[in-house]
Amino acid sequence: MIKFLLWLLLLAVCWPLALLAIVLWPIAWLLSLPLRLIGLVVDGAFELLRAIVMLPARLLGAGRSRA
Repeated sequence: MIKFLLWLLLLAVCWPLALLAIVLWPIAWLLSLPLRLIGLVVDGAFELLRAIVMLPARLLGAGRSRA
């Protein structure tokens, strides 16, 4: 009987949080989209910079195994 009452208490306490999460999740996702796009652009810029810096070493053959 105690277990059933605990389940009812959990249901009564948690359903508002679940509904709040269902409502707020799409809003949080929409707000995070610009930040994700900025992250992609910054990551691409760093990859381009790394490729430019490593180009002379790649042209001279660094990293090739000499077996």
